Amino acid sequence: MKVEFADERSGESEWMWVEVKHSDDAKRLVFGRLDSQPVLNTDFKVGQELAISYDNIRDHRRFEQS
Repeated sequence: MKVEFADERSGESEWMWVEVKHSDDAKRLVFGRLDSQPVLNTDFKVGQELAISYDNIRDHRRFEQS
């Protein structure tokens, strides 16, 4: 899924891909691993485990497992 990460220092946003591991609908959180190299938000690293609010999700695809 594509997630928006806001840089609090500059006010700019960067959209990055996150590989979803699981979600918690009650808490409106998605848990996954950062799958993009950050350019603006250098506090993040590729492969970093994250908990992301549903409010920051900008694009997603549901893949059917065969």
